[in-house]
Amino acid sequence: MIFADTHTHLYLEEFDADREQVMRQCEDAGVLHLFLPNIDISSINRMLECCTKFPQCRPMMGLHPSEVDKGFEETLAEMEAQMKDVPIAGIGEIGMDLYWDRTHIAEQQKAFHTQLVWAVRRHLPAIIHCRKAFAETWDILKSFREPLKGIFHCFAGDTAQARKVIEKGFLIGVGGTVTYKKSGIQEVVRDIPLEHIVLETDSPFLPPVPFRGQRNDSHHIPLIAQRVAEIKNIPLETVAEVTTCNAIRLFGM
Repeated sequence: MIFADTHTHLYLEEFDADREQVMRQCEDAGVLHLFLPNIDISSINRMLECCTKFPQCRPMMGLHPSEVDKGFEETLAEMEAQMKDVPIAGIGEIGMDLYWDRTHIAEQQKAFHTQLVWAVRRHLPAIIHCRKAFAETWDILKSFREPLKGIFHCFAGDTAQARKVIEKGFLIGVGGTVTYKKSGIQEVVRDIPLEHIVLETDSPFLPPVPFRGQRNDSHHIPLIAQRVAEIKNIPLETVAEVTTCNAIRLFGM
C-alpha cells in the first residue's frame, strides 16, 4: 500500500536529531509522498533544504495565519518573490485562526485573500488552516468567482460545512484527531465520500492514538487510514488507494 501525507512540518527542529530515520520509517510504512506547508519567512530555507534532501517531499509556500501581523504585506512580497525560483506544489498553510484572539483579524483576512489570488493565478491548490473561523473563512472563499481547489487542513467543522467546502472545490484533510473520541470528525468521515478525503499528520503535532503526548511522524499515516477504514467499514487498502490518488490528482503529480 502507498500513502500520502498531505500536511507535515518535517523541516521543524523537532526532527533535527532523527529526520533520516523518520524518512526510513515512512518508506517502510508505505508513506511515499509528503507535502510540506510553510509557516513564515524563517521556515522557508529549512523547508526547501528538507525537500532537496528527500525527493519524496514537496514544498509549499504560504504565511500561517497565526504569523500574520501588521507587517504581513512585506512578508508576502518576499514570499512571492521567492516562488519565482522554486517549484511549489501548493499555497499553504494559509487561512484564518481566531482561536486565541481577534487582534489581527483584518490583517488575516487580507493576507488570506492575497494568497488565494496566488493560488488562482498559478493554478495551485490552497492548503487552508481554519480554526474557530469558519464563517470568516467562508466569506472570503465565496467571494472568488474563479475556480479554487485545495485542502481544508485538519478539518474541524461539521458535515454541512464539509459539504459546502467540497462544493467549492476543496478536499477534507483528516489527521490524528480522527482517532480522538470527542473530536467530531468521525461523523464527517462517515458522511462524506472517500473521494473527497485526504490524509495528513500535521506532524510533529496532533499524534494519533496511541501516541498522544508524543511527537507525531508521517509514518503514523497508516494508523489514521485504519481508523477511516473502520468508520466507513471498508478495507484499509481502499482507503490507501483512494486517498493517495486524491492527493496525487490534487497536486498534479
